[in-house]
Amino acid sequence: MDLTHFKDGRPHMVDVTEKEKTFRTATAEAYVELTEEALLALEGGGVGKGDPLQVAQLAGILGAKRTADLIPLCHPLPLTGIEVRVELEKEARRVRIEATVRTKAETGVEMEALTACAVAALTVYDMLKAASKGLVISKVQLLEKTGGKSGPWRRDRGEG
Repeated sequence: MDLTHFKDGRPHMVDVTEKEKTFRTATAEAYVELTEEALLALEGGGVGKGDPLQVAQLAGILGAKRTADLIPLCHPLPLTGIEVRVELEKEARRVRIEATVRTKAETGVEMEALTACAVAALTVYDMLKAASKGLVISKVQLLEKTGGKSGPWRRDRGEG
């Protein structure tokens, strides 16, 4: 294991004390590929826990807020906005999740947006697993980010 980026050979949280607070955003996405049984259960309201899409939206927001508790060495950030959109793409037989997170801080919110998507996708799986265990979570990826020293970044349409 390459330990050159660790202090004294041990993991550490990056020191952002001297960094300036700037406005930062990040948008990520994830997909849950549905089986026919899961799609029918979702469309028919045949899940006992409630509406999977609404519950996943709420779970995604909570996931973004709890990122520093879940990802080692991730800074806790004052999030100023979280939007999670969860939609059924019936023709593609999948659920698409997109999360945008905003802050004014010394470090970015890419991990918060990615965590929001992952937690929302896991929630969709949890709520539909009684209909089918064959669901697949895919393409958890950053779409774009703004702010910070490195500036804006956007995934090319051909990537991922």
